Amino acid sequence: MILRRPVMDIQGWNPNNAKKKESWRAVLTLAYQSLGVVYGDLSTSPLYVYKSTFAEDIKHSESNEEIYGVLSFVFWTLTLIPLLKYVFIVLRADDNGEGGTFALYSLLCRHARVSTLPNGQLADEELYEYRKDGSASGNKGLGLSLKSILEKHKLLQKILLALALIGTCMVIGDGVLTPAISVFSAVSGLELVVSKHHHQYIEVPVACIILVFLFYLQHYGTHRIGFLFAPIVITWLFCISAIGVYNIFQWNLNVYQALSPYYMYKFLKKTRKGGWMSLGGILLCITGSEAMFADLGHFSQLSIKIAFSCVVYPSLILAYMGQAAYLSKHHVIESYYRIGFYESVPEKIRWPVLAIAILAAVVGSQAIITGTFSIIKQCSALGCFPRVRIIHTSSKICGQIYIPAINWTLMLLGLAVTIGFRDTKRISNASGLAVITVMLVTTCLMSLVIVLCWNRGVVFAICFIFFFGSIEALYFSASLIKFLEGAWVPVALSFIFLAIMYIWHYGTFKKYEFDLHNKVSIDWLLGLSPNLGIVRVRGIGLIHTELVSGIPAIFSHFVTNLPAFHQVLVLFCVKYVPVPHVRPDERFLVGRIGPKGYRVYRCIARYGYRDSLTDDVEFERDLGMAFILGHCYVKAKSGSSLMKRVVINLGYDFLRRNCTSPTYALNLPRASTLEVGMIYLV
Repeated sequence: MILRRPVMDIQGWNPNNAKKKESWRAVLTLAYQSLGVVYGDLSTSPLYVYKSTFAEDIKHSESNEEIYGVLSFVFWTLTLIPLLKYVFIVLRADDNGEGGTFALYSLLCRHARVSTLPNGQLADEELYEYRKDGSASGNKGLGLSLKSILEKHKLLQKILLALALIGTCMVIGDGVLTPAISVFSAVSGLELVVSKHHHQYIEVPVACIILVFLFYLQHYGTHRIGFLFAPIVITWLFCISAIGVYNIFQWNLNVYQALSPYYMYKFLKKTRKGGWMSLGGILLCITGSEAMFADLGHFSQLSIKIAFSCVVYPSLILAYMGQAAYLSKHHVIESYYRIGFYESVPEKIRWPVLAIAILAAVVGSQAIITGTFSIIKQCSALGCFPRVRIIHTSSKICGQIYIPAINWTLMLLGLAVTIGFRDTKRISNASGLAVITVMLVTTCLMSLVIVLCWNRGVVFAICFIFFFGSIEALYFSASLIKFLEGAWVPVALSFIFLAIMYIWHYGTFKKYEFDLHNKVSIDWLLGLSPNLGIVRVRGIGLIHTELVSGIPAIFSHFVTNLPAFHQVLVLFCVKYVPVPHVRPDERFLVGRIGPKGYRVYRCIARYGYRDSLTDDVEFERDLGMAFILGHCYVKAKSGSSLMKRVVINLGYDFLRRNCTSPTYALNLPRASTLEVGMIYLV
């Protein structure tokens, strides 16, 4: 029997008023800070959107229909996706203040029992984070039917998890591609001061040097230089909007006419297949939009909405209008189409703009790198990614982490992409597919959240997925058609990471199933007596187990080989639950197993996927305490299929041997730790 640890009284805390109303000063401060963290990637998109769009798919003409059509697409894409979809709808689907792909999946796991975490308990549903979002309230009508279908069919639950993991893998792929395209596009301004036949020989080395420097800085943590982020992005946004206004008044005051959706129709009618393929470049204008939702945990909804609606959105619109105005009067330059961002910058300020652009690209890349670290940590916590060494770079901000293995992997892949492609066209094709895939996954998960979590009608969910899904599917098809021209990169990266996640999750689940099927009963434990040669020695024995009930097989294996155990036994389980944070007063479930005289207890420590174990897991070092850890070797049963033998004996075994030990195991005194080896035949 597991008893709840007594809830500690928190002075002045009221569950009905847990969130105090934010003052306007606090909201504006957060809005200012969010500009440097959330919008670095989105704000640098004018560097490469027009160049990627007009690369080869669209041929120039003496009229401005193509230019006006692209501007119209950019305007309405920015308005419908980041502004309407994310700011007004998706941001409301936060998981107790947290955002991102796993936040949506976590919400669904709480409102319907679709979680694939093997050691779930009914007691978890009594956590404050569960009650806070009203997950106890039942669904009605079709929502209830949908919930029942998802809970009954394991295949649908696996598809739901696979969908979340695909979105996660594409975010990791974006962590490779975004730094590459942002930095490479920023340094492309060098082509204006170097011979056009030799500028690539300078751009690629400079971009690589900046990328190496960017990834080298990661181990210092963003808190040391984070105060510079917001001023850099604000300066960049002011710069591109001012240049945009200058170009509008200098070259074409009538460019505002392109904001009419009629020009999108004229554009597609005239360009046909070429125009459709060019949409893969246009969609880059919304790259970084997912960060508004993913970084929600560091800011408030209102602050992100204010920053985008009042600063970022108008600045980007002015920047794109200014570029279109310039291009409308400069169709042909030196017998080839010049549509780079720096062409529209007045010659006298190109060098300062180049410097600001490089700094802004570094800031934008920083955001996606740290976001990749966070999502890897979440995947690892939920048993979907091998354990990796996580370093907390700030003692005050829990979310600021650094993962060395992932950092250097991203750097090597980013350098390979930059050196291999050497131009923005193919890098943008790759980045575009990664961006739009993440958005499609968000749209699919959001449609389920609308029904299961918000208890809204199915009609509203269908309208949501049909409207935004149609737009994103159009862009997705335009990106996928360029598979051989660079779009294969995110697919290949996602396949590799998805294979790693699947192998680790499958192996972990099979290992837990073995524990579950081979656990021993309490009666077996109570039957151990001195008559059987069992000796109970002085001290406390702490036995780690993944089980939340029963006696693990590792303990029976231990007693069989060494017929002695301590006077006090504590079965200790560290588990993650599908909530971002578990309050300290709800962290532990402690209970007694069997009669009081046997002195056997169970302690379950629960953590959210954003919690850190290193902060509050400490073990006594008193003499007489021993720590018993299982060291298992997982092997496929004889007669298993070839695929299962490859996945378990090769894939999972390789990952298990190369992953780090659990965080709590690193805190154990080595002199008092005993490892018990056992072979698991799954």
